[in-house]
Amino acid sequence: MNDANPVGSAAITEADISLIQRILPHRYPFLLVDKVRDIVVNDHCVGIKCVTMNEPQFTGHFPGMPVFPGVLIIEAMAQTSGILVGVSMDLIDKNAAVFFMSVDGVKFRRKVGPGDVLELHVKALRSGGRVWKFEGRATVDGQLVCEAQFSAMFDVPKA
Repeated sequence: MNDANPVGSAAITEADISLIQRILPHRYPFLLVDKVRDIVVNDHCVGIKCVTMNEPQFTGHFPGMPVFPGVLIIEAMAQTSGILVGVSMDLIDKNAAVFFMSVDGVKFRRKVGPGDVLELHVKALRSGGRVWKFEGRATVDGQLVCEAQFSAMFDVPKA
């Protein structure tokens, strides 16, 4: 649902780029999620990142053999979790800040490059309040690319 005025965030099951930008503070070149689907409030969602050759990191990572950096895969999972939190806590248009707190158990399974579509499967292990914990799995064509657990703090400015 891409409604500009949703009837409560529980009704939102997907987010296009417009809604993503109303939740996350990230912008080019650091906004790493193109859309989010299968949003279940306080539980899980799936982010989509279409990897293209036009991205700035491929200039130096690596010339002649473009590899999407693993740290950016983790960041894309974290941004996907930020959308889950934004919908779950009704943070749309609230200018919330998101801060990484920890990353654990990271494993990379295969390279990602231009033309790949990352599916970022994020599940909340601890939800509610300011600090959330997640497990994330990134896949390409159904193959596991990366897995990690991470936590983040969400800060909403006082009105």
